[in-house]
Amino acid sequence: MNQLPELPERDLPPGRHRLLKEHLMTEIRQEQHAPAHGDTPARRRGGWLRPAIAAAAVAAAAAVTFTVLPSSSGDSDRPAASKQAVRLLEDIALAAEHADVPGDIRDDQFVYIKSRDAYTSQVMGGPAKLDPVHDREIWLSVDGTREGLLEEDRDGLAHQPLEPDSPKDKRATNYRALSKLPTSPERMRDWLYETSADQVEEERPDKDDAAFVLFGDLVQESLMPPKVSAALYRAAATIPGVEVVRGVKDAVGREGIAVTRESGGEREQMIFDGKTYTYLGEREVDENGKVIGMSAVLERTVVDKVGRRP
Repeated sequence: MNQLPELPERDLPPGRHRLLKEHLMTEIRQEQHAPAHGDTPARRRGGWLRPAIAAAAVAAAAAVTFTVLPSSSGDSDRPAASKQAVRLLEDIALAAEHADVPGDIRDDQFVYIKSRDAYTSQVMGGPAKLDPVHDREIWLSVDGTREGLLEEDRDGLAHQPLEPDSPKDKRATNYRALSKLPTSPERMRDWLYETSADQVEEERPDKDDAAFVLFGDLVQESLMPPKVSAALYRAAATIPGVEVVRGVKDAVGREGIAVTRESGGEREQMIFDGKTYTYLGEREVDENGKVIGMSAVLERTVVDKVGRRP
């Protein structure tokens, strides 16, 4: 792994630990490449899913100074998920079991997801600020062997190719890889914690936060079979510190009920429709309640060719 130059320590400003996380995950994923110019804004979310999500963070991450947050003890210093969260996630799991997922999905097809996003970014040398809400479309190879595509109405991310998954990548989140995940909540929980363990070692957040961030990334920008999806939600109900907040709006103003967890003063809120329990989007807020990131998923389906829209 390439080593970053030693930087002077300074307290992390709000939200910067997620930018650092994107950079670290880019370093782990050796096949990813930084953009050609050094002033590309960095998307703030966790960088688990796709190369283009994480790669755009490299230049901006190198421009900030930081000190790594101390680790916490994980399960031992957090209460169990609230009873409200457990009930809500069970309702969401039941809805997921009956979700209308396209049938007979072929390996040569692509998962298409359209969203509207706004995340805090930083141009090199400038202040961090919340981007305007903008369109985002992504095409993900069903079996991970084909080049995907990201189209995002934002500097540096228009028509961004996505490298195929490495056959040895244990974190691959293409549809075929996710189809092989456990349908048992207990085994799914083990998978969440094992798969996110490298984040704990690299950035040293607590293990529960790492598992929750991975859960959120999977919900946000992937497609999986109904039974696997249901197991994921039931596993999330076992993560300590998970709570519920009502009246949360996504990036296009749809109001729902959110599953949330606090870490480092920030809260990542996964928003669901209060009646149908379908996923709407996410919102991130800092310790002062200021919105530092939000999204709204508008469409999630399967198409025959990269770049093709439903």
